[in-house]
Amino acid sequence: MSRGSTPSAGRLGLLDAQAASNLAVLGWDTRDRVDVAWALSRAADADLALKALVRLREALGEHGDEWADVARLIVEDTGFRGRLFGVLGASDALGDHLVAEPTAWRLLTATRLPSAEALRTAMLAAVEARPDSSAQPDDLVFRAAVTGPDAVHALRRAYRNQLLVIAAHDVAATVQDEPYVSIPEAGALLADLADAALTAALAVAITQACGDDPLDVRLAVIAMGKCGARELNYVSDVDVIFVAEPADSMSARIAGEFMRVGSAAFFDVDAALRPEGKAGALTRTVESHVAYYQRWAKTWEFQALLKARAMCGDMALAAQYVDAVTPMVWTAAERDDFVVDVQAMRRRVESLVPADLRERNLKLGSGSLRDVEFAVQLLQMVHGRVDASLRVQATVAALGALTAGGYVGRDDGANLSASYQFMRLLEHRLQLQRLSRTHVLPVPDDEAGMRWLARAAHIRPTGDLDAAGVLRSDLRSQRMRIRLLHEKLFYRPLLESVTRFEADELTLSSESAQRRLAALGYAKPERALGHIRALASTPGRRGQIQLLVLPSLLEWISRTPDPDAGLLNYRRLCEELADADWFLRLLRDDGVVAQRLMHVLGTSAYIAELLMRAPEVIKLYSDGAEGPKLIGIAPDEVAKGLIASTVRRTDLKQAVAVARGHRRAELARIASADVLGMLDVPQVCAALSSVWAAVLNAALQVVIAESLAPGEEAPAQIAVIGMGRLGGGELGYGSDADVMFVCEPLDGGDETVALKWAQTVAENVRMMLGTPSADPPLEVDVDLRPEGRNGPVVRTLASYRAYYDQWAQPWEIQALLRAHQVAGDDDLGVSFLHMVDGIRYPRGGVSPEAVREIRRIKARVDAERLPRGADPAMHTKLGRGGLADVEWTVQLVQLRHAHDHPSLHNTSTLESLDAIVADGLLPEQQVELLRDAWLTATKARNALVLVRGKPVDELPGPGAALRAVAFAAGWPPDEAGEFLEHYLRVTRRAKAVVTEVFGA
Repeated sequence: MSRGSTPSAGRLGLLDAQAASNLAVLGWDTRDRVDVAWALSRAADADLALKALVRLREALGEHGDEWADVARLIVEDTGFRGRLFGVLGASDALGDHLVAEPTAWRLLTATRLPSAEALRTAMLAAVEARPDSSAQPDDLVFRAAVTGPDAVHALRRAYRNQLLVIAAHDVAATVQDEPYVSIPEAGALLADLADAALTAALAVAITQACGDDPLDVRLAVIAMGKCGARELNYVSDVDVIFVAEPADSMSARIAGEFMRVGSAAFFDVDAALRPEGKAGALTRTVESHVAYYQRWAKTWEFQALLKARAMCGDMALAAQYVDAVTPMVWTAAERDDFVVDVQAMRRRVESLVPADLRERNLKLGSGSLRDVEFAVQLLQMVHGRVDASLRVQATVAALGALTAGGYVGRDDGANLSASYQFMRLLEHRLQLQRLSRTHVLPVPDDEAGMRWLARAAHIRPTGDLDAAGVLRSDLRSQRMRIRLLHEKLFYRPLLESVTRFEADELTLSSESAQRRLAALGYAKPERALGHIRALASTPGRRGQIQLLVLPSLLEWISRTPDPDAGLLNYRRLCEELADADWFLRLLRDDGVVAQRLMHVLGTSAYIAELLMRAPEVIKLYSDGAEGPKLIGIAPDEVAKGLIASTVRRTDLKQAVAVARGHRRAELARIASADVLGMLDVPQVCAALSSVWAAVLNAALQVVIAESLAPGEEAPAQIAVIGMGRLGGGELGYGSDADVMFVCEPLDGGDETVALKWAQTVAENVRMMLGTPSADPPLEVDVDLRPEGRNGPVVRTLASYRAYYDQWAQPWEIQALLRAHQVAGDDDLGVSFLHMVDGIRYPRGGVSPEAVREIRRIKARVDAERLPRGADPAMHTKLGRGGLADVEWTVQLVQLRHAHDHPSLHNTSTLESLDAIVADGLLPEQQVELLRDAWLTATKARNALVLVRGKPVDELPGPGAALRAVAFAAGWPPDEAGEFLEHYLRVTRRAKAVVTEVFGA
């Protein structure tokens, strides 16, 4: 069919069954109206536009020849045609409005967009408003002649009329070759309309509150958010703040009426950004505002003030407010909690979107509008302190200023601005359709919805893709570009400033770079800049890869509690692996590995030191087919491999090195998985205990082999009994290995010879493992043996039996509750356990005298063992409701009841708690409190070691150290206070249970 022939409805893309008859009704099914028909087909939804035109014709039938005028202009005026068809095809809601107010079509004959003054005049005319007699010439204070429901109706009609005009000009280019209305221009027009609408609403509010009485209060309305920045959406809340002199009941009443009228007529008017939020006074004086911001305001409140703008009311008072608060915006980055607040805001934004909507939400989530806005505002606050050219409010303008000032690369700035405006365009079109406040794209399989959105955004088919396919492709690429640029935005200019790479594009000075690093969490930005300079200046191919990956790495490091340490650790690791080509390639090619590694390096000194000597563990940071490789290895398999590799070495020093190497790698793997949230507390404890048992087993076998001549048979069997947390399979990172050695001469062997040999073996094992090294210590502690430090390190089974039968003290019986075979001859170890079962689980339970002695010892421990100056509430091991409290309580229940309850024959604290509640020995609620305290204290104690790199038992007070520990324990840095409160609450409740059980 030629373009000049009469097009069919199907050819025009009209799918509605009534389309052909509707064309006939309008007279557009003839050859001489072919251009009109083809123009209609270019509307976003041609069927919707056609039905709206038929409805408009019917509505205008009551107005004589009005439709004839419309029809004539459609044919003769292509500009009018484009505006009318465009808005009717893009907005169902505005089509309904035009049908309800049919004479409003004349507004679309205007060839120019309305000015701010024209918008204000139209809105004030709707309620017949006149300047208030007390108003100054520059004020926007009026009195309305129309009030009540009539005023709301009149304002709504006038607002929709003006919105119709703006929208029609905005979408006209989809139908005719009209000039585009840019996103910044559209946002500014919508903000001007909001200003005009709320100026009229204030006139109504003043009249309703004051009647004919004089206005004896000065009231100013400050626009905030998108309206303040003049980048408003079609449908959005309008955020405001009220300033009054005096801030009395009358000013509050007017403000309340203003919000009620505005919300009923136009859009939600929200004053939640005021000091103290919704709990705060609705109106305040300038002095009250300033006092609040100086003393109480959070960082996000200063970020909000960046967009504060005088809107209406007493404009002199509004200017006074803006002048008073604006300087505070540009010093907010100097606040002590600025970095923590910024990180919290970023996480809060990311958490607002449900996972199933993350890819469809244009406003929030990764690669969204908020990513761009947040980044731009942060850079403004950092550099705007010294560069007034950055003190602009709209996002696109601010991005242009940052680019012009050299704070963002020209290409990056241009690309980010284009992506941002593309996403804003889609947001505008989605909201325009039904005038609803939405930021969510149609579901992926909604072809009709995606096709409409593509056409409304003037996206046309390309190649093999239809319009919806092009839109999907563009969305993917734009989101990806925003994600990449968001990560590069802060850091690529830093790299270019220290390398002078593409120096003609950037002028970021060393001082500016340090300000940026300080705002991103680096406590010593000058040192950080030195690290960046060294890394970026690496020669050859490695340097090229560093320049490629550093922006993302630095972004991820900045999200940790100690970016300075993280960056230093990364530099040290790079220097350590200077000859390992795989390392940087892995970071370049696997973003998961890179992100996890930076998280670890900025969190844990303990892991960082291990990785320097066991870098191969980094390869396990990737994901395999069945999930993260870090947790894809069973502890038993690791133990077998460690033992096998160690015992193959005939030289003792080599064997020690192999054992340490395996242990080092395994500790790095376990700790990494812990910090990354892949293992829970019991899994960590079990894995650490398994490693210790394997090391002991390997060391014992190597030392025994070393002690014997070729072909010589050992004079005795020897077993290692784990005690304390090793015996319970609940070791932490800072735990020693409490053990006892037991030997048994071979049949017919000399006991003296056997003991002497076993003593030598045990001492050599301790010496072999205890040799100082750069790794976490391997201390084998034998102080829990009979007679303590005065007793022999090794005894025979009979000697142990004789001692415990005659001399065992209550505390020694209690210690045996955690005895378990961990290394050496299994049969001998099991025989030892059977022997001590009658001692630790005595028939009838321990005596009342023994219970009293245990209580006495516990009281002494509480009074004397806590280190001098330690806070009992903060000490994870010996403090109130800490590990010792819970474990002593469990052990007391075992001593009393294990003879009747075989399920209590268990060395694990957690498993014993399960048995206690299953057998009804303590109420379930009490057991849950004890369990929660044990898990919480163990997690905190482990986190302390991970952060500090050495055994530490006491939690720090509020501050950077606590934030680091909280982060290692799985809490966001900005929730360190909540982490501490949780710890104190859990342990306090557990202590009440401990007191009750020990007092019973």
